[in-house]
This record gives sequence, C-alpha cells and structure tokens, in this order.
Amino acid sequence: MTVTEQRADWVRALSPATAAEAVATAREVANRLRDPETPKAATAAALEQSKYPEYIRWAPHDLAQGDIGLALLFGQLDACFPAAGWDADAHRCLSAGARAMEWMPHLPPGLFGGLGGVAFATRMLSRGGARYPRLLAELDRGLLPQAERGAEHLRDAAGCSVGAFDVISGLSGTGAYLLLGHQDPAVQGTLRKVLAGLVALCGERDGVPNWHTPYEAMGPGNVMAWSFPHGNLNCGLAHGIPGPLALLSLAMAEGVVVPGQREAVAHVARWLTDHRADDEWGVNWPSAVALPDETGAVAPPEPARNAWCYGSPGVARAVWLAGSALGDAELRALAVEAMAATYRRPVPRRSIDGPNLCHGVAGLLQVTLRFAADTGDAMFTRAAEDLTGQLLGLYDPDSLLGFRDIEPEGHLVDQPGLLSGAPGVALALLAAGADVPPAWDRLFLLS
Repeated sequence: MTVTEQRADWVRALSPATAAEAVATAREVANRLRDPETPKAATAAALEQSKYPEYIRWAPHDLAQGDIGLALLFGQLDACFPAAGWDADAHRCLSAGARAMEWMPHLPPGLFGGLGGVAFATRMLSRGGARYPRLLAELDRGLLPQAERGAEHLRDAAGCSVGAFDVISGLSGTGAYLLLGHQDPAVQGTLRKVLAGLVALCGERDGVPNWHTPYEAMGPGNVMAWSFPHGNLNCGLAHGIPGPLALLSLAMAEGVVVPGQREAVAHVARWLTDHRADDEWGVNWPSAVALPDETGAVAPPEPARNAWCYGSPGVARAVWLAGSALGDAELRALAVEAMAATYRRPVPRRSIDGPNLCHGVAGLLQVTLRFAADTGDAMFTRAAEDLTGQLLGLYDPDSLLGFRDIEPEGHLVDQPGLLSGAPGVALALLAAGADVPPAWDRLFLLS
C-alpha cells in the first residue's frame, strides 16, 4: 500500500460495547478537567506523590503540562460532540495559554513547552485558519525566525544534543506544526529550511552519523549519560532519529520535498533496519546505540520498552511512514512485523504499566489505531480492542482525574498534563471509540 493508497476514512476499531465505554470514560475524564481548579489541584497532589517532583509543573502555555494541552482535548471533544459546549472550554484554555506568553517573550520554538505547541493548538482550533488569524500571525512572527536559525545550525552539525532535532523540544516537533500549516507560503518557506537542516543531519562524516549525541551534550544527571558514557545514537521516536524520519516522510506524503530528502529517508530507514535489538518475540529496537569507547568496542544494544517514546511502536510507525513515502513494501512489512512482535510480548514485558500517551498504554493504542486505519489488518483491530480493555482496566473513578500515571517505582500520580497524564489517555480513548479522525496525533508524528 503506497501513501496515496492509504485509507482516508476513520472508522472506529472497537466493538460497539467497548467503543461506548471508551467514549463515556473519555468524556468523564474531560468533564473533571473542565473545572479550572482541577488541574491546579492535581498538580499540587502530583508534587506530593511523585518521586520526581522536579518534572511536575503546570504552565498555561505548555502543551505537555498546561492549558494548551487541555485546549486540544476539548477541541477534539467539540469535533465529536459539537453541541456540548466543548468549543468554549477549548477557547478558554487557548486564551489562558496566549495570555501567559505575554510574560514570556523569549519562548523557544519547541512543540512541548514552547511556541510550537501554542501554534499547533491554535491552528488545530482555527477551523482552517478562519479563526485566530492575529494570534497565528503573532506566533509565526516569533517562531519562524527561531526555527530557521535552528535549521541553519543543524546543517553544520556533527554531533549535537537531541533537543536540537527531536519531537519534544527540537525541530522535528516544530516541523509538525509547520507541516500542519504549510499551505501558508511563509510557513512553507520555513518548513523547507527545517527539512533541509534535517536532511543534512541525516548524513554522516567519517562513518559517524551527524545526529549522534556526544557524552558532553547529554547534560548532567541525564539517564542516557549514565548508560552511554561515550555518547550514543538515540533510537526513540520522542528523542531520536525516528522523529526526523517521520517528519521527512510525512512531508513527502504532502508533496513538500527538498533536495536529498528522499535519499535521507531511505538512508535513515535502512540504518534503523540494521540496528535492531530483536528478542525472543521478534523485531525490536534499542533506546539507543552506543558509540565506541577508546578501544573501539561497542556495548551491545538492549531492547527498549514498547511505547511511543522508545521502542518498537514508535520506531515501527516511523519506518511505516518511510516505507509509504518511498513506496518500499519491505519497510512497510518490517513495520507490521515489529508491531506483531509487540503484541506477542507478554504485557509485563512491554514495560508500559501506566496509561499515558508518552510511555504508557495509550501511546501504544494510538500507534495501533493508525496502523489499523492504514492497513485494514484484523491484527490491529484485535490489538486495539485488547489495549482499550487494558486502558479501561486502569480507570479509577475514585481518583481525582480518573487515570493516574504510574512511575517506575509504582508511585501513583495525579498527572493533569497531556503528555503523561489523563488528558492524553482521554484523547486515545476518543480515537479508539469515535468515528472522528484524531488529527491531533500529528503532534506525535503518527499521521
């Protein structure tokens, strides 16, 4: 199936009973979050519950942990239930994020926490640009020059921090917004520069990929620095080379192509094919590939968790998009086999105990739904049913938000943010149970 043959419709992947429960649960979570005091209360609780309080925050402009993320949830609910007043809630949250930016004149262009996230939500809620034209213009004035400067830096990169190019805070995430609005000539001009920078990043010098991360670029206390003392090549969709691969592939699918883009997509897809970390259940990928130490020895890669952020689901989706853009049936088949291996793994071995989008069950569900829509393969609809059941099993009506994040040590956290909390879970449940396309998942470079 080529990219032009992919299915344009969106039909729910669940049985009627499971779909109804999924949608009802999503609406209940959203109704709790509708009260502006609830996210504040949840954030206060999370600061007490989490073993990592330094990562807990609530900032109105923040897509990952702020009102902007709620605006996306409420906007999707408005698309599903246009007479239920959700548009007013989405507008309220978007306005809160826009007001907060007045006190932050130097926000970076990143997607999760920067201008890119506010711009993405604004364009998603703009109804094709008919609403919020002044806000979009203001956001673009701040974002486009920053993105172009970042792209210029990538063209000369020979090793860099993942934050320069990843989905979370780098140019792949910013590019997700730019691709969303590429019909605007100014936005497309910047997008082309970003794509050119990423094409250069996908190259190599002296046999070492330009996108490698030296140890000194990882930052103090970074878990990757502990695991890779000589630097690494990050393989996660959230922070590694699958992010640029997905963006370059999606841009090709929409006809936005710069010199060398096709070759870069083919090169990175084959690199990922060659650097798997298969296990007894089949195709898998590591979180990262180590760079050689002083003797030239390389530590063997270990399989990652099976999530959107790291592991087979996110990488498989990027490889599928590459195969679709290139018309490469072998790459698409590899992506499908990687997902089949994911479903064969016992649930405890997937290492995604929590419900969230980033590194939990909801993220695997959303990837599964995209494969189900693109392939029509019954394997994916069966998996979607199972994963939705697993997700609904984590619903706790007595908790503050209905779903709680589960940290590695088992701490239960009332996380109100879209990336790691209840709003993202609600979005995935809506995608599974409703007939409305989940256009929001462009955020995660899934579509």
